Amino acid sequence: MSDVQNFPLLALIKERGLADDMQLEEVAQEHVRSGKPISQLLQDQGIMDIETQLHIQAEHLGTEVVSLRDLEIPADVIQTIPAATARVYKCVPVAVYGAMVQVAFADPLNPSAIDELGFAIGKEVQPLVSDPGQIDKAIEKYYPESGESLGDVLKNLGLDTDLGKEVAQVSQRQDIADAAGLADQTPIIRFVNLVLTQAIQDRASDIHFEPFEDEFKIRYRVDGALYEMAPPPKHLALPVTSRIKVMANLDIAERRLPQDGRIALNIAGREVDLRVSTLPTQFGESVVLRVLDREAVKMDIDNLGLPKAVHDYLVENIQLPNGIIIVTGPTGCGKTTTLYSCLRRINAIDSKLLTAEDPVEYDIEGIMQVPINEAVGMTFGKALRSFLRQDPDIIMVGEMRDLETAQIAIQASLTGHLVLSTLHTNDSAGAVTRMIDMGVEPFLASSTLICVVAQRLVRTICKKCRTPFEPTEHQLSQLNLSPHDIGDKVFYYGRGCANCNDTGYKGRKGIFELLPISEPVRVLINERAPTVVIHQKAVELGMVTLREDGLRSIFDGEATIEEILKYT
Repeated sequence: MSDVQNFPLLALIKERGLADDMQLEEVAQEHVRSGKPISQLLQDQGIMDIETQLHIQAEHLGTEVVSLRDLEIPADVIQTIPAATARVYKCVPVAVYGAMVQVAFADPLNPSAIDELGFAIGKEVQPLVSDPGQIDKAIEKYYPESGESLGDVLKNLGLDTDLGKEVAQVSQRQDIADAAGLADQTPIIRFVNLVLTQAIQDRASDIHFEPFEDEFKIRYRVDGALYEMAPPPKHLALPVTSRIKVMANLDIAERRLPQDGRIALNIAGREVDLRVSTLPTQFGESVVLRVLDREAVKMDIDNLGLPKAVHDYLVENIQLPNGIIIVTGPTGCGKTTTLYSCLRRINAIDSKLLTAEDPVEYDIEGIMQVPINEAVGMTFGKALRSFLRQDPDIIMVGEMRDLETAQIAIQASLTGHLVLSTLHTNDSAGAVTRMIDMGVEPFLASSTLICVVAQRLVRTICKKCRTPFEPTEHQLSQLNLSPHDIGDKVFYYGRGCANCNDTGYKGRKGIFELLPISEPVRVLINERAPTVVIHQKAVELGMVTLREDGLRSIFDGEATIEEILKYT
């Protein structure tokens, strides 16, 4: 349960009796669940408009509300706070009086942020209250994205011998208060902020902080491949991981058990959620941040790049009143994005949608999303069982992991619900036999399944350095093509340029395979036919395989031969 007292703005509203406790409790829970700003939730739920919020905060702090909309801030005032610092604390300096700076904060009720900022800029900070939306715009206007480079910060960190000595002492003493103090040191804060900003600007999906015996590595994954950043000095492992744990509200003292948390950031005007996972290793804690970009949730089924036949079939069949649709593929191939896009298409006021996910990655308006928590016994099976008593129309199950989940999904489908789920198999036919291997009766699988979609994500060739080339006979034979098959088709690869970090690839696209469960396929399922037989039958009936859809991407000049061979 989220306690209202943990959120200063809600505590302030409660103290003044300006809203009832139930409403505030709901806002607190929604904030914890979705990471949406409290001020935004108060407005969305019609509890309090932004002007009133700003007014009571200013009154409480004995300060004033400042409107940044028509204010022109002089350059010398802006220079008092570095760009990276302004972005992290979501603040803008408004005026300087000697050793005191008036600063407008998006969250003025956070005293530690005000103290940290004063410490970082070496001046006394007087907080002012301003509309968070105006602060975001002012940051974009006064601090354009060039900022300082990681190299500069690293150089300063390397030269900072005092910090190095301090870290060495703290590491020996294992003192928690000191570790927290280190996490709040200005160079550490600046360094972590810069790493996160740079990784997110480079469109990273994951950021890895990895301590080894004699080095501390930072790597991030872009378009499925890992790239290494300039490694910071080894002694920064402890303060950097502590800093991330502070940002994610994790327990700094606990270094022996894995922990999970979330960080909500605003980077370059984009709302980004980071899912944080820590893992104790031999040489310290390894931390991985998964970047959940809110923009990705706005995916529409029309923008997934589905082949026309697959798109039309899915759009038609997700309207059915009951049945099971399965999306399959390895981890990180975009299954959840495809399911979310289907849910968004059918998310109408006249149907109730429930999802069970481990964990809930993105929050979607109008859908009840339930996080799975095995530790407290909240399994997929348990969630699904209670779902059926919640009168839903459509259910999404994050993953069918076991017989119990599969059986309840089938039961839900038989009692008039549409069920969407994922499985980890190599191709679409494999998903059917996988269900039967789990222990599902073949006649139940064949009567409830509507279709299986298999997918992969392949890297697309960088548009700026795309170059045509003549494939060798060996490459063609790997694709089962002869020179006769390709006629005058052109093949491309990426030479590598500044735009794509010399990789030759920029962005990713999906390739898909759709297996509709038609009558001949049903017969084979009931006979417990092996995967190969079902696959062959589907191809006879006109199924376009992953490999064939990959060839379409090669001929369209979007993917390389290597990528398609690697993933199909």
